[in-house]
Amino acid sequence: MEIWKAVIVGIVQGLAEFLPISSSGHIVLTQYILGIREVGGGHQPDLAFEIILHLGTLVSVLLFFRKSLWKLVQSLYTKDMVDERKKILFLGLATVPAVIAALLFKDFFDSAPGNPVLVSGLLIVTGLVLFVPRLVKGGSKDVGVKGALAMGVGQAFAILPGISRSGSTIAAGLVSGVKAEKAAEFSFLMSIPAIAGGFVLTMKDKIEQTGSVSHALSACFNTPYLAGAIAAAIVGLLAIYLVMGAVKKGRLEYFSYYCFAAGAAGMVYFSMN
Repeated sequence: MEIWKAVIVGIVQGLAEFLPISSSGHIVLTQYILGIREVGGGHQPDLAFEIILHLGTLVSVLLFFRKSLWKLVQSLYTKDMVDERKKILFLGLATVPAVIAALLFKDFFDSAPGNPVLVSGLLIVTGLVLFVPRLVKGGSKDVGVKGALAMGVGQAFAILPGISRSGSTIAAGLVSGVKAEKAAEFSFLMSIPAIAGGFVLTMKDKIEQTGSVSHALSACFNTPYLAGAIAAAIVGLLAIYLVMGAVKKGRLEYFSYYCFAAGAAGMVYFSMN
């Protein structure tokens, strides 16, 4: 893969991972447009590239929420930090629905990126999801068991390319009564175990394919992939600031208009091509 193509996809990843517009959907459609993917299954990209891009956005989360993450680490050996230890448990609980969904419907999730028209249609679904918080009364609670499970279910649906992980989880949190800023922060923190778990599973598959750890690492950490990851990390950090500001102002649904336009344009474009 050319470095410039990797950087473009990285920029898209950084923006779409945290903006509620679906990173997986935008990556898939961008790869089709750049010729990295071909409709019908020919010349499919290495899944390792997408995982490396996610590692780039993981760096963004670690940097932005470094203070909150440090408190979670401190709570493991500080008895008085009960709320932080509860948050760790809630993060684990929120991860369960996506794990179950990935195991039960793996074949379906794996086949979905092969249909760009479907991916475009799911962007429109994301647009509808972003309107849901406008229909419910704003909450004032912190994340609890109910909120964690609701946001976990939202993350499970977001395995589908075109369904925004941040959009669906934040919307689920708001519907369950969680305060907007708390829902956004928890949503971003939820991405850490999801990205880390995806990386471990991909590395496992790569080791089995190549027969050695060194070959697997070289397949994942090559120059174009790393260039894309760096672009994703830089742009992702800027996107987090933008989303946190939008959530605090109650303007999450503003992103829905873009999802409607992009989804409709994608359905028309890929139907004709």
